[in-house]
Amino acid sequence: MAKDLEGKVFLVTGGTEGIGKAASLEFASRGATIALVGRNKEKTERVAGELRAAGATKVEPIFADLSRVSDMKRAASEFKAAHDRLDVLVNNAGGVFFKHETTGDGYEMTFALNHLSYFVITAEVLDLLKKTKGSRIVSTSSGAHQGGKIELGDIAKRPSGKAGFPVYCDSKLANILFTRELARKLDGSGVLVNCFHPGFVQTGFAMNNQGFLKSAISFGASLFARTPAKGAETLVWLAASPDATGTSGEYFFDKKVKKTTRLAYDMDVAAKLWAFTEETVRAQPS
Repeated sequence: MAKDLEGKVFLVTGGTEGIGKAASLEFASRGATIALVGRNKEKTERVAGELRAAGATKVEPIFADLSRVSDMKRAASEFKAAHDRLDVLVNNAGGVFFKHETTGDGYEMTFALNHLSYFVITAEVLDLLKKTKGSRIVSTSSGAHQGGKIELGDIAKRPSGKAGFPVYCDSKLANILFTRELARKLDGSGVLVNCFHPGFVQTGFAMNNQGFLKSAISFGASLFARTPAKGAETLVWLAASPDATGTSGEYFFDKKVKKTTRLAYDMDVAAKLWAFTEETVRAQPS
């Protein structure tokens, strides 16, 4: 395969398994330099070795817990200390938690991983993206956004105790609203911002949980799920294809713009979520 990504720098969160790993292997085979953000040092180093073997020009593991704002900022700082450009930011870290859990910062775990990490990492490296010609931001969302709501009084800490798939759906809706508002703010900058639905993919998703739902997801995945490589196709296309340069602020599925719920088009809600998230980050000590 042609090394068409040589000289380009990719920053990938959630790249140690599933669609993030599949996409990173594709970028590596095409000669990209990859900064791989992972929480587990052993796993991250192992995957970094696989990316080097696949043909990456350079792979740099960055160890960080993306449920903590301070770690998100540190990861971005480490990246910026080593690079003066960023061609593609892939926001892919995340998960679902069937029981209510909070982070060390006091935020609900799904909100922190699935939305807050996207927001913070992006904000911290935005200066590099703006100065790199043709740069792109790709965020992983989901068709689960269709069941999502944005209740700002509950979404960050979930004092209601709400957990599981309803919370996951909210976070995936937040990913789309984040994408639309960021694209609006970056209009005219040359930075492309899009998100996508990978489909139902056979990965480690939800396997951090226990009980019937974990078993049901695992069984369903064995019968109906896409491979990680198939799920990553749209991610790779949005990140690296010349054919994906004409659109920003959209939600894709199978390399095509996909219609979302009405709420996911509501720019007033998008602006309010952005302001709320910005204030949430500002209130958190670095």
